Amino acid sequence: MTALLPLMWNIGVVAGSAVGGLLADPANQYPSIFGRCEIFRTFPYLLPCLVGSLTTAMGLFVGLFKLKETLVIPPVAAVPEAQENGAATESTPLVVQQSPEQQQSMLALLTPTCRRVLTINVLICLAISMYYHIYSMFAASPPRDGGLGFNTQGIGISLAISGLVVIYLQLVAYPKLVQKYGTLRCCQIGLLGMVPVFFAIPFLSLLSARVEQLVANRVPVDLLVSQSWMSPAGLEYGMLWFLLLALLLARMVGDILAFTSINLIVSNIAPTKTTLGAMNGMQQFSSTCTRIIGPMLSGTLWGWSIKHKMVYPFNSHLVWVLCGVLIAVSWKMAMALPSSVNVFASGQLPRRRQ
Repeated sequence: MTALLPLMWNIGVVAGSAVGGLLADPANQYPSIFGRCEIFRTFPYLLPCLVGSLTTAMGLFVGLFKLKETLVIPPVAAVPEAQENGAATESTPLVVQQSPEQQQSMLALLTPTCRRVLTINVLICLAISMYYHIYSMFAASPPRDGGLGFNTQGIGISLAISGLVVIYLQLVAYPKLVQKYGTLRCCQIGLLGMVPVFFAIPFLSLLSARVEQLVANRVPVDLLVSQSWMSPAGLEYGMLWFLLLALLLARMVGDILAFTSINLIVSNIAPTKTTLGAMNGMQQFSSTCTRIIGPMLSGTLWGWSIKHKMVYPFNSHLVWVLCGVLIAVSWKMAMALPSSVNVFASGQLPRRRQ
């Protein structure tokens, strides 16, 4: 069940970005359908916002009326009348013993391994949230500012194509890889695979700038679909798309391996089944904080880097280099994790005393 959460997250992120790009400005993108709708000319981003609002409303409806409460409250045992009045009886214990699970505090859960795992989770989530925010700006910015010069439709298509592999990787490939290599090894491989991807993506701007130079009158990159694929510009434009999709697919593979594995590891290191909620709560809290910080940090750094035109890595590559460094640090920390995180700790039976 834990492995399905990253699947739903990845599908939602990719599908949402793709739908937003494909439905933005429908009056100009699809004039035969929405060309006469004045409201979409006045508000070009209304349609994707409506789709997002409808999707959220459907989730709210399912959550309110279809989901069942999972908290099991044990029935309260009957208390003798003498105990209700405060009088002690022969069966009243002098000291109320608490189980070890009840005595364990939140601080006791933060073992060195737990702190390392949660730190890795924070670094991964921060890098991924920065990527999802910066990619659209990177793809829409002109090559002179370190971008690709795509329009909204091109951005949506690139995200949609790269997202087609999510379901297969999550439901088919990932369980086989975990069974063969283990959860920790899959996490390490995924992190290591994403590092060169983040460093390589911004270099595609050089190819995009080259395509613009080959087209007469500086035709924008998103209009090159009308050019012949046999022309120099057409061939290099096709190479641009090939390399971009290859890098996006490689990043998606690494994302699934790393993000799904770290979710499973967080559950595996919980000492008891009753502490699973606390462990997942700490993970979700830290992940939510990164989703707040990530977009603000990436947007600020992107604007600063393209404005000041400094040398590498403080130019338009700055955000991408930072994402790569975060993933590299998380990979280094993951290499130090013990192999015991592959096993669900709270599901192990205690050893019998000899």
